Amino acid sequence: MSRHSFYSLILLKNAQVYSPENIGIHDVLIASGKIIGLSHNPIEVLPSWGVEIIDLAGKRLLPGFIDCHAHITGGGGENGFSSQVMPVPIQQFTSVGVTTVVGLLGTDDITRSSANLLSRVYALREQGMSAYCWTGGYHYPLTTLMGSAKKDLVFIEPMIGIGEFAISDHRSSQPTFDEVARLASDAHVSGLITGKAGVIHFHLGDGDRKLSLIHRAIEETEIPARVFHPTHVNRNLDLFEDSCQLLAKGSYIDITAFPKGTAEPGLEADAAILKLMERKLPLAQVTVSSDGGGCLPCFNHQGEITHMDVGSSETLLQTLQSLLDYALPLELVLTLFTSNVATLLRLKNKGCIALGKDADLLVLDQKHQLTDVMVGGEWFVRDGQTLK
Repeated sequence: MSRHSFYSLILLKNAQVYSPENIGIHDVLIASGKIIGLSHNPIEVLPSWGVEIIDLAGKRLLPGFIDCHAHITGGGGENGFSSQVMPVPIQQFTSVGVTTVVGLLGTDDITRSSANLLSRVYALREQGMSAYCWTGGYHYPLTTLMGSAKKDLVFIEPMIGIGEFAISDHRSSQPTFDEVARLASDAHVSGLITGKAGVIHFHLGDGDRKLSLIHRAIEETEIPARVFHPTHVNRNLDLFEDSCQLLAKGSYIDITAFPKGTAEPGLEADAAILKLMERKLPLAQVTVSSDGGGCLPCFNHQGEITHMDVGSSETLLQTLQSLLDYALPLELVLTLFTSNVATLLRLKNKGCIALGKDADLLVLDQKHQLTDVMVGGEWFVRDGQTLK
């Protein structure tokens, strides 16, 4: 039963279900945070069962977004201690459709620790949403909780991979090829032992080396290409072109949904996705994340900060809405925010609408506006109003 609901069951009737495939009008029955009924035919229930019945009247029902890159403790700040960003409250995720988040550390992996990050994961879980995290941060040796990435991944349940580990950036630790290969191996083997994602999530800067360390690791080691997951690949055009080459090798890439108007000299997320589609590249290997809560600094050639924005998870919804405004099929672009992420991160109960899966659900009206958000069978947004 939902902790904040009188009802033991919730029945959504006449929903246009995108699972993310468009499977047509269905009734959806929810109990104990799970989808327990999904039918083309009307689902009949007895009033004595304590059922909340909601007729969606053909509105679109989607899986909740999975944001695999968010600074849930707040960005560390790159212009002195006063520029540190505050921890991100839960409503900044749930109110914009993010039902699962993966937190991480960035430039500041000193004052923002693994213990701090893990505590925020548990806080978000206590408040009702699904949360995980990467171990480590920008720098080598990694910031960890138990002394090594492998121990963190094997023994600490919410930690699912390594990240965001920085390469091709003046803020990185300038890692060598051997260091990158060793960390990728640690992530992969830990994933095999635990069934977790076993991925290393790379921060990419504007350095001339771009993705060369990852290309070399795929070519010279036995580590599967899926282990390497670079993000911010749309931050400049040369890096984006290099990431397209990486797709051909079987790797996933992560596009950052930068706030509108801040992507130059790179590409807005929607523009990057349109380019991938024009080239008929495999969208199944593409994810989109927000960098929510993170610092988005601009530097001059001396590495001095000239301007800083802060990321927000609302850019995921804005990117989806923009793609729909181009009249692209919802079932095609929705995967970038849902099932693709769940597949890469091995979150088996996330990213789709199916029997037995978690009841993390969004409702879109005909104008692509988000009207309702359910997280784990509990309403966080209802008819456009935040309930929690």
